[in-house]
Amino acid sequence: MEKLYYKSLLRKIGVAPKNKNPYGWFGDYPSWEAASADTAGYQQANILEKTKQSLSRIKSGQAVYERDSVLFSQKEYPYPLISCLLHIASAHGNTLHVVDFGGSLGSSFYQIKDFLTHLEKISWHVVEQPNYVSCGKAEFEDDILKFDYTLKDGIKACRPHVVLLSSVVQYLPEPHRFLSELARQGVEYIIFDRTSFADSGKDRLTVQHVNPSIYQASYPCWFFNQDDFLRHFDQYSILAEFSSYVPSETILCIDGKPQAKDKGFFLKIKP
Repeated sequence: MEKLYYKSLLRKIGVAPKNKNPYGWFGDYPSWEAASADTAGYQQANILEKTKQSLSRIKSGQAVYERDSVLFSQKEYPYPLISCLLHIASAHGNTLHVVDFGGSLGSSFYQIKDFLTHLEKISWHVVEQPNYVSCGKAEFEDDILKFDYTLKDGIKACRPHVVLLSSVVQYLPEPHRFLSELARQGVEYIIFDRTSFADSGKDRLTVQHVNPSIYQASYPCWFFNQDDFLRHFDQYSILAEFSSYVPSETILCIDGKPQAKDKGFFLKIKP
């Protein structure tokens, strides 16, 4: 589980009614190994370098908004996520401690930090792949933003109010094993954002092909059965359910047919 074969990467497909778009999600694979064998792979250093360059421009004020390494001229705010985090802070004396699992180099933090400036205390711990953590510690870490190698390290370091998982669980090789372990941590709140769910049927494992105008990459990606996904969290109540703030993620095509979506859940452990 502690081997983090995941990444929060670009969620861009472009609807292709005649299935002529070579980019997006394809197939129904029997195993992670079978899906991996059908991918071209990608150079993690290339993706990391592009993400680093984008977030460096955000940090220095040269750009306003980044998502999945892509810079935008106008910032988009994930208002459901912001609402959830402010709800948590209000319940904890205007303080907020977050473990951001799969949080890149702090993408979500930089996107929403303007809404958190009034809080008395904030800590934001990103859990990532080793090369991201090394880069984050060297170039982005400060008094608030920190980087850790494992979920357990992040939880131990900041005793979080919430674990945030945005566009990450679908890129894990053993997602249900991870979800069971996450539930056992007993963190008070969990937020899933931009997580892929099939409209019907069982979990489906696909291969995602990213438009090369972003970077060269193809990799396995899950679409979950919602009931099976949430069954790991019987000890939690669902406070909110929400759609992705990214318009192109509200309907996702597999093999060129609209049959999935990205959505989120806000969970709180039961008393």
